[in-house]
Amino acid sequence: MKVEKFDIVGMTCSACVAHVEKSVRKLPGIKDVNVNLLTNSMVVNFEQENIDSSKIIETVEDAGYEAFLKAAAEERTANKEKTKIDHVAIEQKEMEKRVIYSFAFLIPMFYITMGPMIGLPLPYFFEGEKYALVFAFTQFLLAIPIFFINRKFFVNGFKSLWNFSPTMDTLVALGSSAALFYGIFAIYKIAFAFGSADFDVVMKYAHDLFFESGATILTLITLGKYFEARSKRRTSDALSKLIESAPQTAFVIRNGIEEEILVEDVRMGDIVSVRSGQKIPVDGVVLEGMGIVDESALTGESMPITKQIGDSVLSASISNGGYFTFRATKVGKDTTISQIIQLLEEATSSKAPISRLADKISRYFVPIVISISIVSFITWLILGYSFEFSLSIGIAVLIISCPCALGLATPVAIMVGSGKGAQFGVLYKSAESLEMGDRIKTVLLDKTGTLTEGKPEVTDILSLDDEIDDKELLKITASLEDKSEHPLAHAIISKANEMNVEKYVVQDFENVIGRGISGKIENKTYYVGNIPYIESVLNDIKSTVEKIEGFSRAGKTPLIVANEEKIIGIIAVADVVKPSSKTAVDYFKSMNLHTVMVTGDNKQIAMAIQKQLGLDEVVAEVLPQDKDSIVQQFQQNGSKVAMIGDGINDAPALARADLGFAIGAGTDIAIEAADVVLLKSDLLDVVTGLRLSKAVIKNIKQNLFWAFFYNILGIPIAAGLFYSLLGWTLNPMIAALAMSLSSVTVVANALRLGRFKATTLTK
Repeated sequence: MKVEKFDIVGMTCSACVAHVEKSVRKLPGIKDVNVNLLTNSMVVNFEQENIDSSKIIETVEDAGYEAFLKAAAEERTANKEKTKIDHVAIEQKEMEKRVIYSFAFLIPMFYITMGPMIGLPLPYFFEGEKYALVFAFTQFLLAIPIFFINRKFFVNGFKSLWNFSPTMDTLVALGSSAALFYGIFAIYKIAFAFGSADFDVVMKYAHDLFFESGATILTLITLGKYFEARSKRRTSDALSKLIESAPQTAFVIRNGIEEEILVEDVRMGDIVSVRSGQKIPVDGVVLEGMGIVDESALTGESMPITKQIGDSVLSASISNGGYFTFRATKVGKDTTISQIIQLLEEATSSKAPISRLADKISRYFVPIVISISIVSFITWLILGYSFEFSLSIGIAVLIISCPCALGLATPVAIMVGSGKGAQFGVLYKSAESLEMGDRIKTVLLDKTGTLTEGKPEVTDILSLDDEIDDKELLKITASLEDKSEHPLAHAIISKANEMNVEKYVVQDFENVIGRGISGKIENKTYYVGNIPYIESVLNDIKSTVEKIEGFSRAGKTPLIVANEEKIIGIIAVADVVKPSSKTAVDYFKSMNLHTVMVTGDNKQIAMAIQKQLGLDEVVAEVLPQDKDSIVQQFQQNGSKVAMIGDGINDAPALARADLGFAIGAGTDIAIEAADVVLLKSDLLDVVTGLRLSKAVIKNIKQNLFWAFFYNILGIPIAAGLFYSLLGWTLNPMIAALAMSLSSVTVVANALRLGRFKATTLTK
């Protein structure tokens, strides 16, 4: 199987998208086709042994459009600048020229036809019945260049009609062609009337030419397309900025010599140097030096971060000060910036289910509109109205009904939403996952590393000896733990370093695995461990048990410190809750989401965290393989489930869930299994992601409403349904303006998503 991405030029509506997809799907060996109107792109999944890219391109061209294979790697010029053909930009430039040239001919046509209505003078040879043929033929000459300039509508429109897949171009082509041919018919009628001196007929047809209607239709729709194209390019700002932020070169130290090379040439394990003001070219781990790094382009985190030996650095972040070297751990397509760009491209080129519904509707919509137009034309003729009036009705129906806005309703919102999410460090892998966020009812949360920091910290130091203060108690404990490899030992030592506590020299150190440690300090033996261990050393510890169990009930691990005679203190250690977890849970509850913590930890600790955070439910002492089953249980009860995790053991549940959120600092396998990646490892970003999903879906529904609103309101008026009662009709020129306005309205509404704000600790 092979996946290729193509640039498509010439699509104007969702019917065009459906036509391209339908044409390509017919080919042998095609597994999946995804065409995106907003990005003018197509992703094809196909079997290489049955078909190749050239055949796909040929099929698209036969359908009436242009197709270009996206290069896997961008060429570079000698000065190391990126070069690639931007077919969308070229098409937009051509459209701009079409608009300018069309108006150059349309303005004098309007002056001739509309000028006298507002008191503007006309040359004598355009006035009166004597010069009616000059008046009509001049309009014809001005209209022909406009029709030629915008000939793409006719090429694509009639080709798709021939293939029984009419598109918006078909509607425009039929409407404007009808206006043109009626105008030519009118010229002949004027000429014949002159021959028989029937000047009533001359003047009748001189005022019913329709050339300006056809020309205005083409010009206004092209103008709308131009503004639409400009607006669409704004929606890809986030992706463009990310691509632009990718560094071009890197300074690599090889054989003791520093040299500047292209980023593509950096190899895994290379030593890379970074100075103040430079972009970090690839991902890696700091080896020497120190730097202050701005990661806002990737994570949205506004504050610079100090990077020291052993810290990770991300590609495309910027050094604001200092000098350091790092070892490259991810290069090429594996770097963070490359992965983000790839995820964004995949999300915006995929389709949400609601988008497929719009495509399906538009596939039937165009033939229905053509039928309504024909029926309206025939009906008014049968009712005894003039040919000109009936034709005007038919043309107006064709123009007002163009489903252009329908094709933009979903992709433009998906593009803006995905870009906005990336700006906040919330990366949706597909449009479908972005839509799913609006349907979530239950949130399952892993504990360690998700709700909590993922590493133990000292929370309490309690001295039980009047002669020993808290700092001395910590000093004794840290001196013993300094020789231990237990995970809790690191928390004790870290706390001692934080409080600048110096350590004693320990002799006769002993480690009883799973129970505790002991050693001599200044010829006195001390013990640190759990209740069973301390009970084996001291005869009676009943007076302290209540205090010890109090820490346990609070979800903390108590380390009992004793000497040869008595317990001298307790140091409690716990995997502390992240500062944002409580706020995030509160947000979930305000969104009417059922919150469930799923953890392998013991029930007592789990219950303590539940009480602290206000979670609805807790499932504790869960084996790794059980998390997947728990997700299924909630799904079987009819709930759409979001799973949030960061570990390898979370991967099956993340994949099983309707929407999986992977904490960015988690394992690669968890990130691979999830639908959404959180770069900042902050639970509030899950809230941001879900809120963004709801905002995007709301925006799409608004867009669909506006797209259909113009059609539902305009078609009956254009068809003359209210003419007999209220005298309402819709001039084809006004219909063209309304159709263009609907597209601009949809794009403008989607751009409002740009004002979306990330969730913060302050509600």
